[in-house]
Parts: sequence; structure tokens; C-alpha cells
Amino acid sequence: MRGATQARWAACAVVVALAATACGGGGSSGGGGGANGIVSSSWGDPQNPLEPANTNEVQGGKVLDMIFRGLKRYDPKTGVATDMLAEKIETKDNQNFTVTVKDGWTFSNGEKITAKSFVDAWNYGALLKNNQKNAYFFGYIDGYSKVHPDSGSASATTLSGLKVVNDKTFTVKLSQKFSLWPDTLGYPAFAPLPKAFFTDHAAWVAKPIGNGPYTVDKYTKGSSMNLRKWDKYPGDDKAQNGGIDLKVYTDNNTAYTDLTAGNLDLVDDVPASQLKNVKADLGDRYINTPAGIIQTLAFPFYDKKWDTPGGIKVRQGLSMAINRQQITDQIFQKTRTPASDWTSPVLGEAGGFKKGLCGAPCEYNAANAKKLIQEGGGIPGGQLKISYNGDTGSHKEWVDAVCNSINKVMGNNKACVGAPVGTFADFRSQVSQQKLTGAWRAGWQMDYPLIQNFLQPVYYTDASSNDGKWSNKQFDGLVDKANAESDKAKAVSTFQDAEKVLVAQMPVIPLWYQNGSAGYSENITDVSLNQFSVPVYEQIKVK
Repeated sequence: MRGATQARWAACAVVVALAATACGGGGSSGGGGGANGIVSSSWGDPQNPLEPANTNEVQGGKVLDMIFRGLKRYDPKTGVATDMLAEKIETKDNQNFTVTVKDGWTFSNGEKITAKSFVDAWNYGALLKNNQKNAYFFGYIDGYSKVHPDSGSASATTLSGLKVVNDKTFTVKLSQKFSLWPDTLGYPAFAPLPKAFFTDHAAWVAKPIGNGPYTVDKYTKGSSMNLRKWDKYPGDDKAQNGGIDLKVYTDNNTAYTDLTAGNLDLVDDVPASQLKNVKADLGDRYINTPAGIIQTLAFPFYDKKWDTPGGIKVRQGLSMAINRQQITDQIFQKTRTPASDWTSPVLGEAGGFKKGLCGAPCEYNAANAKKLIQEGGGIPGGQLKISYNGDTGSHKEWVDAVCNSINKVMGNNKACVGAPVGTFADFRSQVSQQKLTGAWRAGWQMDYPLIQNFLQPVYYTDASSNDGKWSNKQFDGLVDKANAESDKAKAVSTFQDAEKVLVAQMPVIPLWYQNGSAGYSENITDVSLNQFSVPVYEQIKVK
């Protein structure tokens, strides 16, 4: 996707990935024990109102996953996009799609879900004046540039590419071919909305009405949200408990203390400071599983010192100077896995993950690393500064470890230094405004489990999450070719060809894949995390 729509690509996902550790909460109020089949779980207050097209961070996303179901749903174990409310999605050209909605689905207020429930929701999400954070997800649909222009006012109020045919059917015309587009429709932004959302918006925001396994019973912003099982839910993924009480914590250490004291049933963000104790504290009730998150080091290609032919060797050498295995073992207690490509293992081979795709440039080799850096002209300015937000203690330790690894390779204890920026907001501001002149910590948490989502939003020319402003015509062309490919296997293979351009150019250095971690009490069973590192709440059972 180019031009106006491309410029809006998934900024939110980067913010999610970078801010996830800061989303935890704090404040304790009694309550493990599963009374009446209710599960108590830690939570962070959502940044925005819980509108599907306006929620782009983990905490709000947890609720949307419980109260909404869309056309597709990502299997919690495999990540595969399976039909949910979609009876079928058909296309002959990968640009024009006909969507048929299943019968028998209603919102929890009894309103029937129709094709119009989706079309109205998507038009609302895309329209500029509604200021929805996830508007760009509708950017592939024809007419987006008119309802959501880069500047000025909208010249249309609805997407020309959406047409309601009848109660069960609507058509979608995209602005370009995108064979994998149907698989993006499990993302919450594409959820249907009831009429009440539009007729009494304030009331809906105060107590959202959806169509998922749970309904919102009570919501006190900054404190808690109580969700209860919807007995009339028609899906096959019905809640196996009576409900979920989400409790806001401003400190995940406090949440962990409440868990071990028996005052909380579930914590889905085990603090780094407790990783050494968690197995002793919880035993088999500690979960550490791969998630669709990768952490990287990014570079400023808007600074000519880094955008040179020799810079490629320097970046490849720096990558080879980082002892990923040692850092993930010692600093992260194996809650990270050394990265060998730019995606995530949760995609699986069929989904595009290829272990070792990066090859030697992502493998620790001190001798070759120093040689490459020297051949490339040395580190620009003589020193690599790695910027990170200094308002949490979790980043300094690994940044220092990365620098120690590089310094050891270079035989110079000042070759690499950490450069903390006061707050996360200040850090992101400097990144997005291209003010940094050295490397910085970056990362990506998938919006949906497709290889396309790990590559196009971050490395395609002018993508909004391409903060370093790297640009490569070969990479862009391969992404366009992959998107237009009708055969999924061929599309995935072509995306991997695009990844090989990243190997040759090293615009960012892959560091490690991040795991999801959770701990739970003896009161509950069947606890697991999905591939987004979010608990599969509806499967949890209370003893």
C-alpha cells in the first residue's frame, strides 16, 4: 500500500510492543478464590474507550477479545485464521471480495447481526472525524483516501469499496490486490457493532455491548471491570467459567504479590524481578510461551552517516557482535529466544517463519564482527549510542549487556553506550520525529499472525512504523508481488524473499523473540496464553 494509506501503517502495534511492560497496573483489592465461578485477573486501565476501531493496546484488547467476535478468529494455539461469523469469503481476483455472514448470531442485547452491522462499523472506524486509532486498518478498502485524507476534510463519509447486498452479504473492493486480506479480519478493528453504538454512543462506551462469550456487567474506569458469561452466546467457544473480574494494577509487582498471597487468580505479566523466583513460587502454574513479538535495534537512515554502502557491513558486524544466547539466558531467564529472522516462531513454517533465515549476520562471531565493522569504515562517530526509555528498569540491563558484548568484540569499553531518554513518551517522540542519531530499541507485536504484518508496516518505504526511514525498491517490489499472489504458499515464499533483502541490508538488527508469561493460583485450571500473549479467558475453569 502506497501514498496516503501507507503513511498510516500500524503505528499502534509498535507502541504496544514498546509499552507493554508499562501497561501493568497497581492497587490491590481482595479476591482470589473463584467465588461463583469468577476468575480474578490483573489488568491495566485501557488508554482509550473500548471501541473496536479505537483500541490499539494490550489492555483494551483483552476486553475486546472477550466481548466481540468478528468474521475470523485466530486459533489460540495455532494462530490460524478460521471462520467465525463468516460463512464464506469469496474472490476471483484477490481485490474484489464477497462476504457472507452466518445466520443465528446476535449481539448480547438481542439485535440480529447482519452485513450492515459490519459495513456500518467499518465506515465509522475509517471516517476521519471519528478519530479512531485503528482507522488505517481500513486503508486497503477503496475510497479510504476520501473518508480519511492525509490533510483537509473528508470528501466522503462512507467507503466506496463497501456495499451491502442483503442482510447476509456485503462486497468489499480493495485499492490493490491482497490475497491474504481475509486473514486480517480477526483483528478487533473489524468487529461488528450494534445500533446502540451509534444511537447512544456515550451509554455504549460506559458499558459496551458486543457479541462475544462475555458481557460487561460493571466498569469503573481506573479500578475494575466485571465481565460475566453470556449464556445465550451462540459460538462454540463458550465461557467455561462464570466470569472474569479484571482489577487495575499500576505495578505488576503488586499484582504478583497478590497472586502469591492468594488474593488474585491470574497475572499475565510476571515482572522481570520475579523471574528468578517464579518457578519456586508457582511451579507448574507458571507459563512461559512464545508470543508474536520481536525486539530489534533500529538505525537512523535519515542520517547520512548511517546510509552509506559501508554502513551495511557495520550493521551486519554489530549484529554479529551481540551474544544473543548469553543475554537471553542470563538477563531474561530464557523468557526470550535469540532471533534468526524478522518475524516470530508463532507463525510456524506455513505462516512464514523460517528459523535461521538471517544466517551468519545474526549469529555471534566476534572475529568476523570486528572485521566487518572495520571494513565498513567503523561505527559512525566512533561510538554506538543505543537509546531507550529510562522510566522502567527493564531496559537498562539488556542494553548494557548488548553494549558489553559489542565492546568486548571491539576491544574498546566505550565503543557502545546506553543512552536513556527520560520517559517513554519522550523516547517515542524523539523516535517518531527522527531526532535520534544513533541506534534505538524497537520492536513489533503482531496485529494478526501473518508474515506480511511483520514486514510491510515496518520496512516498506514511508510506512509509519518505518521510523528509521529505510527505503529499498527491491524490498517494496517483493512485498507488492507477495500481496498480489493468489497462492498463499507462494505469497509466503515471496515475503521471505523480501526478508532476504533485510539480511543483505540489515536496516534493523533482530535481537530476540519475546515470550508471554503468566502465573495463576491453585483455584483455577486450563490456563493458557494465545499467540498475542493474552490469556484465553473463556477456557479457564474454576475448581
